[in-house]
Amino acid sequence: MTDPIIEATRRVIGDAFDTLRTVVDGLPAEALNWRPAGEDDTNSIAVQITHGLHATRRLLNFATDHPQQAPRDREAEFGANVDGMESLLRLIDEVDADCTTTLDNADVSDWGEMRRLRSSGEELSAAFLIIHAAEHLRGHADEASLTRHFWMARS
Repeated sequence: MTDPIIEATRRVIGDAFDTLRTVVDGLPAEALNWRPAGEDDTNSIAVQITHGLHATRRLLNFATDHPQQAPRDREAEFGANVDGMESLLRLIDEVDADCTTTLDNADVSDWGEMRRLRSSGEELSAAFLIIHAAEHLRGHADEASLTRHFWMARS
């Protein structure tokens, strides 16, 4: 029997990945790196996507007790700059494949099992982590979509 938590997560993040691809499609580097309210007050589409993807992959791995892949540089995520849509689409595809593999191989028998975050030492349930992974990516996908609308409406 398929785990309904895994299947719900797969659906929510799958929709978010589709949104991210739509956001990026056809935009020049200038749009992807543009910050609507300036350098200090908003994030670009490149930052929103880069951070959202890396955080989601990490959270899914924690939730399902899979080993982390590469070390994460959260600060660098918020400084992301891209040279065009192709690099973001490659990142989206790479993380989508990683997340799909993680969910395909997930075998969580107790969603109440606690996981200790290495960064803070905080303990969170596997259920919280998988839900947070999905809602976090969805939030950044929506934010990136709104930023695209602002870019298209500027004049």
